[in-house]
Amino acid sequence: MITRYLDSVEFAWPWVLWLLLLLPLLAWWYFRKQPGRQGAVLISSTDSLRGNRKGWKARMIHLPFVLRLLSLACLITALARPQTRFDEEQVSGEGVDIMICIDVSGSMLAQDFTPNRLEAAKQVAASFVDTRKTDRMGVVIFSGESFTLCPLTTDKAVLKTQIFSIESGLLEDGTAIGSGLATSTDRLRNSNSRSKVVILLTDGENNGGQIPPVTAKEIAKKLGIKVYTIGVGTEGYAPIPVQAADGSIVMQREKVNIDEKLLTNIANETGGKYFRAKDNEGLENIYAEIDRLEKSVFEVAALRRYTERFHPLAIAALAFLFLEWLLRFTVLRRFP
Repeated sequence: MITRYLDSVEFAWPWVLWLLLLLPLLAWWYFRKQPGRQGAVLISSTDSLRGNRKGWKARMIHLPFVLRLLSLACLITALARPQTRFDEEQVSGEGVDIMICIDVSGSMLAQDFTPNRLEAAKQVAASFVDTRKTDRMGVVIFSGESFTLCPLTTDKAVLKTQIFSIESGLLEDGTAIGSGLATSTDRLRNSNSRSKVVILLTDGENNGGQIPPVTAKEIAKKLGIKVYTIGVGTEGYAPIPVQAADGSIVMQREKVNIDEKLLTNIANETGGKYFRAKDNEGLENIYAEIDRLEKSVFEVAALRRYTERFHPLAIAALAFLFLEWLLRFTVLRRFP
């Protein structure tokens, strides 16, 4: 208990603790002046002392002095002003508004990532959310059409729950890159943030939707939105689960077709950057680089507060003194 107490406190005036060295000196002085150490006692006969044992009062004769030393030790420690420290950080500043736009078409179930492209994209996106402490973020999904799954929010728990709820087949199948980008930029339209970003992830070529990708790109440019594009998929062919005529699921190898020219153009025209992810590790590295490129501006103010903890020691000192006084004038009282 004492060890835990000392580990949790620090002293405002630690130099006062040097006074504790007086306690051994006082103990030496006290026992030095005891009657048994002043010289021999002459007695005419030892017959009266035979069989005589010390009573309980004799055994407690030094207890008042011990209580006084304990009281003095508590008083010195209290004078050193033990304190507990409480550190608090206040974060203030301006973050980045980020919309994560994820392709949920059937091809995102390809298993060239572990366990597949969509699950890998969800896991990395959720980890990215954890790194952006002061940012507002949201999620848009798209395939043949687009849908805002979560608008801009600072509630990271809600955002991650929505990300992990993403499944392929929620929307009409296809790859409407333009619609996904347009919906994302629309969610950032009224943002007052100093930096507005869309992270668009897809594994295919635009083949649907009502808004052409070039039109969505121009809208993003006009609104000052930076677009980072990510193409996911290995080189060549990838295994994709396909439903057979009898209803069973079979694996089929299909060619990976990513419109890298379009994705590069969108990124370059809006001030972003195009990335190609060929495996889980590559996707993680891409998000890590985007995290480095899009830094939030915020300040951390450290507040340090102290709480005085000398009161228990002062009370203990008074208790020891009172107990000493009580013993001296009651059970250990000396009569003339």
